[in-house]
Amino acid sequence: MLEKRSQVTPVDPVWNRITTEAQAAVEDEPLMGGLVHACILHHRSLERALSYRVSAKLCSNEMSMMVLREIVDEAYDADPSLIEAARADLMAVYERDPACHRLLQPILYFKGYQAMQAYRVAHWLWMKGRHDLAYFFQMRSSEIFGIDIHPAAKIGKGIMIDHAHSIVIGETAVVGDNVSMLHSVTLGGTGKEEEQRHPTIGNGVLIGAGAKVLGNIKVGDCSRIAAGSVVLQEVPACKTVAGIPAKIVGAAGCDQPAISMDHMLGKDQ
Repeated sequence: MLEKRSQVTPVDPVWNRITTEAQAAVEDEPLMGGLVHACILHHRSLERALSYRVSAKLCSNEMSMMVLREIVDEAYDADPSLIEAARADLMAVYERDPACHRLLQPILYFKGYQAMQAYRVAHWLWMKGRHDLAYFFQMRSSEIFGIDIHPAAKIGKGIMIDHAHSIVIGETAVVGDNVSMLHSVTLGGTGKEEEQRHPTIGNGVLIGAGAKVLGNIKVGDCSRIAAGSVVLQEVPACKTVAGIPAKIVGAAGCDQPAISMDHMLGKDQ
């Protein structure tokens, strides 16, 4: 006689921690109970919670939350890399943003994290040829979050966008893994050509507030772009650039500037 095997639900330590933090938040502030239950505690997994959160933020009279949830659920079910990237983004925010003290915070409150997850679904739609739906996600993200990322842009995982107001990332832009950027960053194009016209940002790059990187140029791995700079030429790996137009002013200062989040230039810079 064959022994009957019981099905064991795999343990998800990240989701378990998020739900524990959510329960504590409700105990500390009961008036938050409705929001926290709707966004976190009513769901069985991170992907279902994110599906609810993204859909709740982007829905409108033109597109209901129910329809948007079906779209996001479809994307997450079809492509596990989306939730893998969402987890990497979540940990990036938690580890790099000193204002983030719980994994719960980015999901509930941080528009940079929420907008990145909306972009990831829009990009999935774009790659499936569903361009009009992808444009809808882009439009609503711009209206709700103040962040305009073209769904065709290619963005890696482990992305942290701090404060996140007025971010613009163009159609042919490429962003590597473990990149950090602050508000008002533009990865923009020059000219009207339809081929590659936006920058390629390497892995581990730190982009300061208000920086503009324009044109088909490459920014090397683990480099730094100082706040307010306008970058018009390629940036070698592990260097710091600053100014208008930006020039090399020294080394990046550490091996992983996007993780250290150190924006200060040295005395020799």
